[in-house]
Amino acid sequence: DNEVPPGQPGELCVKGPQVMLGYWQRPDATDEIIKNGWLHTGDIAVMDEEGFLRIVDRKKDMILVSGFNVYPNEIEDVVMQHPGVQEVAAVGVPSGSSGEAVKIFVVKKDPSLTEESLVTFCRRQLTGYKVPKLVEFRDELPKSNVGKILRRELRDEARGKVDNKA
Repeated sequence: DNEVPPGQPGELCVKGPQVMLGYWQRPDATDEIIKNGWLHTGDIAVMDEEGFLRIVDRKKDMILVSGFNVYPNEIEDVVMQHPGVQEVAAVGVPSGSSGEAVKIFVVKKDPSLTEESLVTFCRRQLTGYKVPKLVEFRDELPKSNVGKILRRELRDEARGKVDNKA
């Protein structure tokens, strides 16, 4: 629809003879992702000045905090820099004041790691609206059969907990 300038994130769209024509016998699903011949991948990407693309995150995983786009990978990259963290997954959860808030699920490397020390660490590294508002420590995070963290499962669980509290 609209091109974004180099350095700005946007959805990666592709077009060409190598791109699929659509989903087999699923015209509604095809219409959702192919518009005017362009396949909307669902990936958020940034193009540098030389034309190279870097995938930032998945569009469906993006967290919307007070009108700002927050990419879970950015939060996770910062949290993983903390020496007491073994694994992390960031998700968006409903928040009355800001639309969504950042929640992180953390597996500790250091048993003495606290929520307070982790949030303080994040405040030094991230813009205010990106700092996690909720921290949940876990023994392990759910993973696919290839070892990828199942962020959607955590997001659904977290949203269910929030909805049940209301």
